[in-house]
Amino acid sequence: MRVLAIDTALAACSAAVLDTVFGGVIAGESVPMVRGHAEALMPIVEQVMQRAELTFTDIDRVAVTTGPGSFTGLRVGISAARGIALAANLPAFGVSTLSAYAAPHLAEDQINSVIAVIDARHDHVYLQVFGPGGRIVVAPRLAPIGEAVRAASEAPSRIVGSAALAVADRLPKGARPPLRVDSREAPDIGWVARMGAVLPEGQSPPKPQYLRAPDAQP
Repeated sequence: MRVLAIDTALAACSAAVLDTVFGGVIAGESVPMVRGHAEALMPIVEQVMQRAELTFTDIDRVAVTTGPGSFTGLRVGISAARGIALAANLPAFGVSTLSAYAAPHLAEDQINSVIAVIDARHDHVYLQVFGPGGRIVVAPRLAPIGEAVRAASEAPSRIVGSAALAVADRLPKGARPPLRVDSREAPDIGWVARMGAVLPEGQSPPKPQYLRAPDAQP
C-alpha cells in the first residue's frame, strides 16, 4: 500500500509517501512554518511525489492530520487531501494530531503512559492521555494546563507535543520526573502516514477536530 500523508495542523508544512511493501517512507519533506501553509503545501506535495517517482494514480490512499491545531492550517491540509482524493478517486483518512504525536512513543513502549499536549494558549492545552498498550485514558479535550500537569504527576509517563515542556516545567517539586519530554512543534509526518495505512476502510473521515470555538467571531 502507498499512502500520501499531509500535515499542516501546527508549526510545519509536511508531506510524505509511505510504501508498506517497500517497508517505510520513500520520500518526505517537513518545513517549519507558523503561517503560509496554503502557499507552501502543494509545491511540497509535488516535490515529494517527484522524489518518490510516483503519480497520484499510483497512490492507494491519502491521510491528513485533522487536529486539534490551527484553524487555518487544518482547513488547508484537509481541503488539499480531499481535493487530491477526489481527483484521483482515492479514499481519504483523518489522523488525530494528538494520536500522531503519541504513536511513535506507544510503538516503542507499550507499558508506560503517554500524555499528548498541544499548546492551546491562555493557559490551556489540547490534551489526550494514553495508558499502557495505547488504551485511551483521557479522550481528546481542551483542558487547563494544570490538568495535564496532574496527569503527568500520577504515574511514570512520557509527555509529548508542542506544550510538553510547559507541562514538564510545572511539575511540582519532588514529583517523579517524566520518562521523556518530546516537545517537537509538529508530529512526525512518517507516523501520520503509518497511521493512515492501518485505518479501516470507511472510518476516520478527514473532518476537522477543533475542540474549541474560534477566537475570531463575526
